[in-house]
Amino acid sequence: MKYVVFDIETRNIFQDVGSYDPTALDISVLSAYESETDTMTSYLVEDLPKLWPILERADVLVGYNSDHFDIPLLNKYYSGDLTTFRSIDIMATIKKHLGRRPKLDDVAAATLGAKKIAHGLEAVAWWKKGEIDKIIKYCEKDVELTDKLFRYIREHKHVKLKDLTGKKITINLDTTPWEAGENISVTHSLPF
Repeated sequence: MKYVVFDIETRNIFQDVGSYDPTALDISVLSAYESETDTMTSYLVEDLPKLWPILERADVLVGYNSDHFDIPLLNKYYSGDLTTFRSIDIMATIKKHLGRRPKLDDVAAATLGAKKIAHGLEAVAWWKKGEIDKIIKYCEKDVELTDKLFRYIREHKHVKLKDLTGKKITINLDTTPWEAGENISVTHSLPF
């Protein structure tokens, strides 16, 4: 399966734009890991056209809360329709089995023993200060963490979380839909 794991950081937050619609926000940095070439690349908005062929070659797009947040936001920059691309939203899969939306940091800490290096609000502050290198490092680390979690889940078919008492629990996941349609590239073409 050729997949692209990606994550987006924004220049602003929902309170800044007066809406909870992700498309009202603006991208600062997008980082993407391409499994086919084993490469990580980061993009500013002006570089996004370089990303489109990578996404179009992938069998599937992978993210954490990506169907609800990242794909709709990125779609406003794309002249096609990313919502038609095959995607795996790890958080949506966990929510389906758990009944709530856990944070990536909590799932990664309990499952992998790894934590995020910062918080999304810090990335917005870095943007305002012009500290783009910090945003790129943070975004790439989130993509690495998401990829490690994705690989773990594919192999073990579960994640771990701490419950309200602090006890670590295992949430079994059905990843059968993840493997369905393997090796079917998107092959959309853009009108430019």
